[in-house]
Order: sequence, then structure tokens, then C-alpha cells
Amino acid sequence: MCHKITVILFLILSFNGNSFAQQVLPASLEKLFTKGVESLKSGDLDTAEKTFSEALRKGGKHPLVYHNLGVISQQRGDHRQAVARFRAAIRLQPDHGPSRLLIGSSLLALGKNAEAVRELERAVSLLPEEPQARLLLARAYEVSGDRLAAVKEYQKLVELAPREEEYAYQLGRAYLKLSEWCYQQIARLDSDSARLRQSLGQEYLLQGKYDLAIDAYRQAARSDPKLPEIHLALALIYLELKRYDDAMEEIELELKLVPESKTAQETKKKIEVAKAASSQ
Repeated sequence: MCHKITVILFLILSFNGNSFAQQVLPASLEKLFTKGVESLKSGDLDTAEKTFSEALRKGGKHPLVYHNLGVISQQRGDHRQAVARFRAAIRLQPDHGPSRLLIGSSLLALGKNAEAVRELERAVSLLPEEPQARLLLARAYEVSGDRLAAVKEYQKLVELAPREEEYAYQLGRAYLKLSEWCYQQIARLDSDSARLRQSLGQEYLLQGKYDLAIDAYRQAARSDPKLPEIHLALALIYLELKRYDDAMEEIELELKLVPESKTAQETKKKIEVAKAASSQ
């Protein structure tokens, strides 16, 4: 993942950043910088590092020189050195988004999650339309335990690239993790929570374990007799099992709790139709 982001941003800098470097670097160093970029693009890290280091010695202290040296360190897996080099780039140009993004990825690799989040939040503010910035920030939120912030970032990512199925998958996975965390919090607060029993019933239902689902929903109803959706769920299960009398009893209980529920009203009609058809 880190390598993928490095390559993407390196290409941005080597093409778009090159002309910027030529505006600031002395004319005598333009060819040296270009040589370093070409070596880095070809994967010749040793030559690229020597070339950029030579540019520094000759007065080429430019954010893109330090940035590309950071890219070299990152591709070698030396994230501590990469952080130092990206910081040098940022000191010269605090609003340099690519360096903020890549320093964030190296900080994550070093397990410095809080620092990574701060840098990546800044990177996203500087590169709001860059999907890789939001993807890395979302993952930083995840490893930091901020599941809600991760979900929000994945949502923005899907808006940016609605055709990218990987982003949609990551959003779904983040929702699932957030859901699991919520249930854990409910269990911690009240191990006999009706909502906890309800979620267990939903899980059993998805697995096709109707008897266990019924038992879980009944426990939920006992824990909170006034909780909507419980009797509706039981009614739908009984309808599926063709236990029409039981289904009707449950849907009537649901309608007493939420008489305005269109879903409950429609379910009652389905039960009536199914029961009538079974008796013909």
C-alpha cells in the first residue's frame, strides 16, 4: 500500500513538480535534478540518491529534492530516514501536500499513529481531491480506533470515486467494524440488553437458524416489551415457516406498539393472504 502511494505521488512530482523545481533551482542544477528524477523513475535508487544529495551540496535545498530523497528512503523501507527527509521538505514548504501524505504513511509504518493522523489530516486538507490521501487517512483512523471517523472518510472516498469497487468494499468493511464495536459497547453497558438480543436474533436469521433466532427475539421482547421491530421480526419468521397464527399474534403486538408502521401493516396483509391461500 505504502509503495503504491509512493509511486503515484512520485509520478505527480516528477512530471508536474519538475517544472516547479526549474523555476527555483539555479540553472546549473536543473540538469542534476532532472537526472535524479529519471534515475528514481527507472528504479535506480542509488544513483538517484547520489544525484539529489549532490544537488543539496551544491545549494539545491528545495522541497522537491528532500521529498524525492524521502521517496527513496521509503522505497528502501527506511521509514525513520524517510520521515526526517519529508520533514525537511515540509520545513521549506509547509503546504506541500505530497510530503505531508508520505510522511503520514511512514509514521503509520513506524506505529506513530497519532502523529500520522495529524499529518494525513493536513494532507487531505491540501489534497482534497486525491483519493489516496483519504484512503490512507481512513486507515490511520482505523488503526487509531476512531471507527466513526474512518467510516466518514471512506464515505467521502466513495463519493470521489464511485466506480472504484475497492473503496465501496472498504466502506462496507468499516461499517461492519463500527457495528461490531457498537454491539460490544452495548454488551459492556448491559449484558441483558434487548438490543443485544435483537442483534443476535438478526445474526441467527442471516444464518438460517430460525429456532435460535426466535429464541433470541423472544428474550429481547422479555427484556423490553415496548421495543418496536422485535414482534415484527418474529412475525416475518413465522410467516416464512407458515406458522400463520403465531405470525398474526406477533404482528398484532407490533401494531399495538407502532400502529402507524407501514411495514407492520403490509406484513399483516401478507399473513392474511398467505393464511387464506393455505386454507383453500
